[in-house]
Amino acid sequence: MANHKSAAKRSRQNVKRRLRNRALKSSYRTELKKFIALITDNKLEDAQKQLPGIHKVIDKAHTKGVLPKNTASRSKSRVTTLLNKALAEA
Repeated sequence: MANHKSAAKRSRQNVKRRLRNRALKSSYRTELKKFIALITDNKLEDAQKQLPGIHKVIDKAHTKGVLPKNTASRSKSRVTTLLNKALAEA
């Protein structure tokens, strides 16, 4: 338990931020799994429509500080490459 007023406030802030970060990271992972599922199920048209949404989720996670810049960039690149490979094979 915090002994100072400022430490107690800091603790409350940390709890809020941790929950917000967890929610953002969770939604990022969920959207990524949904996208990959679309590709594995050969629903490529739906995946193409979903791609800008995936990029938006990744960018938002980066903007809010949940993902580092290079991780976000790499993730966007891998998702796009995955879709392009699937489209080339189809």
